[in-house]
Amino acid sequence: MIHKALLSIVFAGLLSAKDSKPNFVFLLVDDLGLGDFGCYGAKFYETPHIDKLAADGMLFTNGYAACTVCSPSRAAILSGCYPARLKLTDWITGHKKPFAKLSVPKWETRIDHKRVLLPEALKEAGYATAFFGKWHLMPIGQPDFDKHYPTSHGFDINVGGREWGQPKGKGKYFSPFGMPGLDDGKPGDFLTNKLTDAAVDFLEKKQDDPFLLYFSYYTVHGPVMAPPALVKKYTEKAKTFNNAKNEHLEPRRAGMVEALDNSVGRLVAKLDELGIAENTVIILTGDNGGNYDTTTAGLKGFKGFSHEGGVREPFVVKWPAKIAPKSTCSEMVIGTDFYPTMLEAAGLPARPDQHRDGVSLLSLLNGKNELKRDTLYWHYPHYHRTMPYGAIREKNWKLIEFYEEGDLELYDLAKDPHEKNNLATKNPKKAQELLAKFKAWKKSVDAQAMTPNPNHDPNREKGRAKKPKKKKTTK
Repeated sequence: MIHKALLSIVFAGLLSAKDSKPNFVFLLVDDLGLGDFGCYGAKFYETPHIDKLAADGMLFTNGYAACTVCSPSRAAILSGCYPARLKLTDWITGHKKPFAKLSVPKWETRIDHKRVLLPEALKEAGYATAFFGKWHLMPIGQPDFDKHYPTSHGFDINVGGREWGQPKGKGKYFSPFGMPGLDDGKPGDFLTNKLTDAAVDFLEKKQDDPFLLYFSYYTVHGPVMAPPALVKKYTEKAKTFNNAKNEHLEPRRAGMVEALDNSVGRLVAKLDELGIAENTVIILTGDNGGNYDTTTAGLKGFKGFSHEGGVREPFVVKWPAKIAPKSTCSEMVIGTDFYPTMLEAAGLPARPDQHRDGVSLLSLLNGKNELKRDTLYWHYPHYHRTMPYGAIREKNWKLIEFYEEGDLELYDLAKDPHEKNNLATKNPKKAQELLAKFKAWKKSVDAQAMTPNPNHDPNREKGRAKKPKKKKTTK
């Protein structure tokens, strides 16, 4: 008969082993602007659950997406690699500009199966893995289309993920949805709510196992739609709202943000109910800037543009066992960092041959150290709202190179966070120093270059990218 004291020791050891493998709830919001949440300054949008999530954990003030559009940013999170290294550098399927000055390189529209992605690494370590929502990492119309679903890249289940970059079912954000693994429910059901139902169900079933719940919201990407009651609420609020900060007073989008906030609240409440919140890491961020210049907390540009508004994101992490409440961090962090961070948090060995461009943020989350890294990079050899460009941020300096003419923009973000004063001609030494570092980085990751387009025809170019328009005050 085993002595009670021995049983206590064994049981304590089992608890310790379980605690060494935290659960992960990763929340990725589509087209999320830096100014969309109350904890980042929003007044019109109401996000009490997300604000509490930030207050209970750590809020980053220099969080970045790896690209100004969605698919590359998503691939960077899963792989821990810059889009330039993956050669997956545009949203799938990108814009076609046959008569533009430069030719877009033949870029990837899938993630190579030879790569061990974050869910695969965690699955190898005994984690249950589940994907909910937007995938948009599939080679549309190509022979191996069906080999690139989430379940082909390490997720045990897939609810809602397919080639779509936005809801395209008959009801869009309302039933019927036309998504794998998700029932259509009843008329009037809202997509964010239905996906949350499925995520809550997963938590109930897997509460005794270490898990990765990867919730990639379709919201707040268009089409802009929200439950009628929320649209009515914000329509009334907009009538008397003092818009001193020039926020985006679109009742439908505000309703989408509140539905997102309610979803986050439900997930947090379920973790509390199941008694597993203490050992669960919750991460919330976005894939690229908001789709309007009034969603960026005043930063220049927005989704698709080369400036801060296109890539700066809310970035919040809660881990009750490790992170002190109401923590803030000003270190530069980016989507490639999630992979190594989760591995270290789980007590698993790093995989530097896989997450080659990410660094673990665990020391920051513990409130101990600064990162040794002081430089971030972006490479976008495509036409969108912006001209093709590359960028480097080193400490407080940021340089943008526009590939067509080689034009440079240099900003001191500490003094000029809104990128109003281009210092490239005033400080050519710093501009050339950063340009040399940027070019060396491109070579190191084998970044694809653009080439002169033999079919260039200025008279037939359409949709020429433009600089962000000057903001207009919205009543």
